[in-house]
Amino acid sequence: QVQLVESGGGLVQAGGSLRLSCAASGSIFSLNAMGWYRQAPGKQRELVAQITSEGKTNYADSVKGRFTISRDDAKNTAYLQMNNLKPEDTAVYYCYADGTIAVHWNYAPFGSWGQGTQVTVSS
Repeated sequence: QVQLVESGGGLVQAGGSLRLSCAASGSIFSLNAMGWYRQAPGKQRELVAQITSEGKTNYADSVKGRFTISRDDAKNTAYLQMNNLKPEDTAVYYCYADGTIAVHWNYAPFGSWGQGTQVTVSS
């Protein structure tokens, strides 16, 4: 019912920047939290950053001061600005969103994941 499409990944040298976007579409009544997770080869998926509908943010210690999460509710889109990238930031980055869908006056909660976008940082 809700699709998340990420974009903006790619290859960058250490110290460079990338901006990821996550666009949500479908029968969305309201969006609550939106967040970015990442998974490196052989490692578990971990939270990178999260933003609530009130604009409160939460970051992994490893990215504090370098990454900034934001959202544009008019576009149902979240962004992750990544600066001063390091080789250890290399991973597949996944967008997550939850909220409420509305179909024919029926409301239900949802939680959806994007397909992932690769970020590779070379040393």
